[in-house]
Amino acid sequence: MIKRWVRFQHQDATCFGTLEGDKIRVYEGDMFANPEPNGHSMHLADVKLLAPVVPGRMLAMWNNYHALGKKLGLAPPPEPLYLVKTPNTLLAPGGTIRRPLLENSPDSKVVFEGELAIVIGKTACNVSEADAPHYVFGLTCANDVTVADIINRDPTFAQWCRAKGFDTFCPLGPVIATGLDPAMLVVRTILNEEVRQDYPVNDMVFSVAQLVSKISKDMTLYPGDVLLCGTSVGVGSMRPNSTIEIEIDGIGKLKNRFE
Repeated sequence: MIKRWVRFQHQDATCFGTLEGDKIRVYEGDMFANPEPNGHSMHLADVKLLAPVVPGRMLAMWNNYHALGKKLGLAPPPEPLYLVKTPNTLLAPGGTIRRPLLENSPDSKVVFEGELAIVIGKTACNVSEADAPHYVFGLTCANDVTVADIINRDPTFAQWCRAKGFDTFCPLGPVIATGLDPAMLVVRTILNEEVRQDYPVNDMVFSVAQLVSKISKDMTLYPGDVLLCGTSVGVGSMRPNSTIEIEIDGIGKLKNRFE
């Protein structure tokens, strides 16, 4: 059964529930530990959507799509390659991606990367690929925003974490969808109403189950942790005052402004 979980703010309270049409069924407890509906519902128009999860950590994959690797002349990696997106990057649906204040390069190239993201639902340590789906709570949309031209600006040190770690550089949402088959999904990125990315998730080098299994052998994953699956062809830069949307059927459309 597919459920679409949201976090939202109503008055001064932060709540969560399942999105059912234009209404939210409100739940109580822990989203990842058998929460129960409390009998109340709210209209979507009456609340402010938040990022659907507040992760303890966010890991972003590199070179995890065959098509993009081929375009860049890169061989498929023998194991997942990833970096850390810091908590300050988290941004809600509808939030504004802010251009960073870079003293040495005020005109730096800020790019979008539309991605599928995995939300962990149970503590995962050294899990098998066969068991890995049981540790996945659901899937959401992500935009792995990056200042591309500072990554290799210093020849002695690749600045991946800095390039991807500025405030507001990881929009997530609008929902966490449970019960979807990731292999059937397509990621679309729309910049100012123009489709810029349109690629199948089944082109991943490492599948959702493989990512969870292999990374759980590196580190323990906890409920709410997020794994960004990487992006494919079509990545490009954004100009200020642009609208960027990441759309995945079954999850919805993550829409943000870049200013």
